[in-house]
Amino acid sequence: MNLKSSYYRIILLLLGMILYLPFLGQAPLFDWDEVNFAESAREMLVTGNFSRVQINFQPFWEKPPLFIWMQALSMSIFGVNEYAARFPNAIFGIINLLMLFEIGREMRSDRFGFLIALCMGGSFLPHVYFKSGIIDPVFNTFIFAGVWYISKAVRSYGEIKSSKYSIWAGIFIGLAILTKGPVALLIALLTVVTYWAVRRFKPIVSIKNLGLTALSIFTISLLWFGPETIKNGPWFLEEFITYQIRLFSTPDAGHKQPIYYHFIVVFLGCFPMSLLAIKTLFRRPQFRVQDADFLLWMKILFWVVMILFSIVTTKIVHYSSMAYLPLSVIAAAGIEEYLRGRHHYAKWQAALMFIPGMVIGIAMLALPIIGQNTDKLIPLIKDQFAQGNLQAIVDWNWVDFLPGTIWLLGLLLGLVYLSSGTYRSAITILFTGAILSTGIFLILFPKKIAAYTQQTAVDFYQSLEGKDVYVETYHFKSFAQYFYFRKAGFSYQESKHCRDASGNYHIDAIRDWYINGKIDKPVYFVVKNIHIDELIDKPGFELLDERNGFAFFKRDVNN
Repeated sequence: MNLKSSYYRIILLLLGMILYLPFLGQAPLFDWDEVNFAESAREMLVTGNFSRVQINFQPFWEKPPLFIWMQALSMSIFGVNEYAARFPNAIFGIINLLMLFEIGREMRSDRFGFLIALCMGGSFLPHVYFKSGIIDPVFNTFIFAGVWYISKAVRSYGEIKSSKYSIWAGIFIGLAILTKGPVALLIALLTVVTYWAVRRFKPIVSIKNLGLTALSIFTISLLWFGPETIKNGPWFLEEFITYQIRLFSTPDAGHKQPIYYHFIVVFLGCFPMSLLAIKTLFRRPQFRVQDADFLLWMKILFWVVMILFSIVTTKIVHYSSMAYLPLSVIAAAGIEEYLRGRHHYAKWQAALMFIPGMVIGIAMLALPIIGQNTDKLIPLIKDQFAQGNLQAIVDWNWVDFLPGTIWLLGLLLGLVYLSSGTYRSAITILFTGAILSTGIFLILFPKKIAAYTQQTAVDFYQSLEGKDVYVETYHFKSFAQYFYFRKAGFSYQESKHCRDASGNYHIDAIRDWYINGKIDKPVYFVVKNIHIDELIDKPGFELLDERNGFAFFKRDVNN
């Protein structure tokens, strides 16, 4: 037994528990994705139907169920709350640290494994995502594990153990498909084909092992897709595939961004590892052949993700989060070169690190300053809804300046040590500063941000919990009304009025009935203040309150 390796594992386990498990439930779930998935998990518990993902107790074909199952299990343990919804990702955050350590240890050394884990745990956006309730951290873990086993299968080409690695690769890719869909297979295929092309199309895997991987992917995927098709027919899968195609070809939900969007997100969001990885991204470090080969896999995976999701029309921040894992390996390889004296930190690199680092630090400091001066900011804003949001009463004090202060001190001191060539101290200070500032930021700020953006609406939904009423939004999309109202099911009357002209379920059809139809119980509406005039003079509608950008209406049965 390697005591040094066990020591690192214990350190990373404790670090992961400290970083990811506390304070998960202090802020409400954010629309759309967080509360979307949590509501699907809650509805599984309410209905007892775990075979199909639902929203508002209607089929939801945009995502497979694996992550939702995890949330449902978590909710059965911790209750239906924010902590339970985010708990699976926190566990996968710990798994990621340990997995990256094992990969780095096998690839090179204990220290290298620890550096990879440090890069992942000590960078801003990866830290944030493991304390969220979205699908991507689990999906990314499975994809990364699948590529890792593919690389092992290729490296052991011609050996017996290559078959075992091929099967494991297929299992993990299959689990990724059950988590988020066929994009998992696309990422894996593009990575393998690109690697094969770089190797000038020389044989890298046997037909037998290729078949074993394909069979494993098919078998794992079939665990849900098979019974779903047998039980409910192909329509659900057809809708699922149609949605995936639409996501790639059109700016779904208005998420259209410039082609360089994901590069900016990763460059800034993965600070400091993104800056430490730049040199290694474009040059080959002095590694052993097998180590350099895995680094090649990581570079290919990174560029596949970045290019693929830059081409995809729908661009959302977390789509490129798969790049964080290979980037952590690439960054650790660069750090290893500094520690071994093979790289020297140039002035241009220091400037490159200084600028985005200062931008992030200043932004952290600016948030409490803005929060303390919202009354001066409101007249400068033209958006009426944003003006209303900023009227929320939020307590800001000196503690809120800690994240930005720690971030900037860590940055400046780290750059001083980098410039002097004291790389061990520089890396320790940079990542310690990033971990502390990000951790404190996530304790202090999400609840304050929610207070401006959605807490007023959430409080209203919760005030109606247990009442025999309908609750819905007007003129904006949200899933929070179902989760925080704790909607118990889809009523008979709703089912009669939920179809559009083509006979398909559509939320607008129900909303039209809520607004204009003969309702069987009171309906409460939440509307943004920019649309308040559309309901204020409508017969039968009573304005209950207007606060912080939201207005609340009631329509009684007799109206």
